[in-house]
Amino acid sequence: MKAFFSRLFNAPWYSVVFGAYPVLALLSVNKGQVEPSAVFRPLLISLLLSLVVFLAARLVFRKTHKAAFFSVLFLILFFTYGHVYMYFEKKFPENTAVHWLWLIWVVLLVLSIVWVTRPKLTFKAAASSLNGMILVLLVMSVAQLDFNTASGDPHRLGAKNAPIQEDLILPENPPDVYFFLLDSYTRSDLLESAYGYDNSDFENALKERGFYIASQSQSNYVRTEISLGSSLNMQYLQGLDPAFTPESIGRKVLWDALKHNAVRYNFDTLGYETINFASGFAWLEITDSDKFISPPPISSGMTEFEGLFLRTTWARYAEKWGWIDSDVIMAAGYRDRFNTVFDSMDSISKMPEPKFVYAHVISPHPPFVFDPEGNPTNPAEFWNEKRQYTGKMYQKGYLNQLPYLNTRMLEAIDTIMANSKTPPIIIIQGDHGPWLQPRGKNMWNFTAVYMPGHEDTLYPTVTPVNLFRLVFNNYFGGKYDILEDVSYYSPVPKLYEFTEIPNPFDEGH
Repeated sequence: MKAFFSRLFNAPWYSVVFGAYPVLALLSVNKGQVEPSAVFRPLLISLLLSLVVFLAARLVFRKTHKAAFFSVLFLILFFTYGHVYMYFEKKFPENTAVHWLWLIWVVLLVLSIVWVTRPKLTFKAAASSLNGMILVLLVMSVAQLDFNTASGDPHRLGAKNAPIQEDLILPENPPDVYFFLLDSYTRSDLLESAYGYDNSDFENALKERGFYIASQSQSNYVRTEISLGSSLNMQYLQGLDPAFTPESIGRKVLWDALKHNAVRYNFDTLGYETINFASGFAWLEITDSDKFISPPPISSGMTEFEGLFLRTTWARYAEKWGWIDSDVIMAAGYRDRFNTVFDSMDSISKMPEPKFVYAHVISPHPPFVFDPEGNPTNPAEFWNEKRQYTGKMYQKGYLNQLPYLNTRMLEAIDTIMANSKTPPIIIIQGDHGPWLQPRGKNMWNFTAVYMPGHEDTLYPTVTPVNLFRLVFNNYFGGKYDILEDVSYYSPVPKLYEFTEIPNPFDEGH
């Protein structure tokens, strides 16, 4: 056995296995943002690249250990290039020296060749040490990943103080409940004042269908994760869990509370099935729901993680030279996920069992991937050369995408209502307002609620924290207090360091 391990660790397999490290390291840095399954394609490609580089080097150098050592030097240069490029581009935005980085890397590559081709160097003795180093790096990267976010009992709570009620009553003909979270969708008055856009056709169409429009609503929080953490748990974060303290920057409890929230828990207790959709952001996705719907992987194109991985390597020039456009491929994934939500409404609304359908739609939030008729657009058309949005570019993309979202939303509502034997409950909510707006106005979110027979319990300044409290009280015998409607701003990274933002229209209800 000892002889076997000796031979094993003296073989230069580190040159191929090294290809896994850059992918796993990038995933560990972005844990929570993407599912670990997103690593499979780039991991396979990276390992194949490592193998090809080694075989090519073996043909050139004719010696296995020299080929292996050179392969690692080449791969280090290949996989670090984009990281260094982005660092200098961000650190020194006005300095054009970054455009000469490729020349430095070519010089380093030449020096690597000179080093490896020295006759007296065999690199045999380094094999066992390099094998061990690579294994340590891989173990460290894997250890930092969190594979347990969706494990265990789905019928549980992520926040300690989530306000569940075990004595809710299931009505004889329970209504299906649909929650459409339209990311960054804002109120009509802000659309008019900031963008000069008249959204009255959409609002009037909703009113004709029986919706109540909360014309003076504000989100409770300014960012998606904390806004949804509050609305899906029907509680302000300040009292939801001891982890949410002003000095904390942790998100693990928050993300768990998003997946295993009080609203889901109550519906599960009532016997409802939870249906959720892929959003492209792992921390938003309830993958252990009764039915989790995502587009086919082949049609979903390059993921955001894969696009990021490409840009961290020397292969970023494949984009610059026009050989590949990861933004176009990434946009196809966003369109696939968007269309999957709305294309699924017919079959979902025909399901006989009571259901809680939660669809987080990344629209009108960027990237901007649709024109008003639903035709594909390139998201890069709406940001500058530094991949940043200016006010005018953001406005153009937002208004370009909004009409198609409105169209698909009305189609979905009509489909749901036509297929529902019992009138459904439908909540359409923006988690916050659009980007690049003044503090306060960036919390002017859109809220439209279809709550047949209970419209009188709604009011113009209702905030997301109270919407599901009203649902459970009106339809399921809930005994929830209606909380004071308050909005809070918090900075990054201290998401829980809150400052109250008053609603200028709130005079009580």
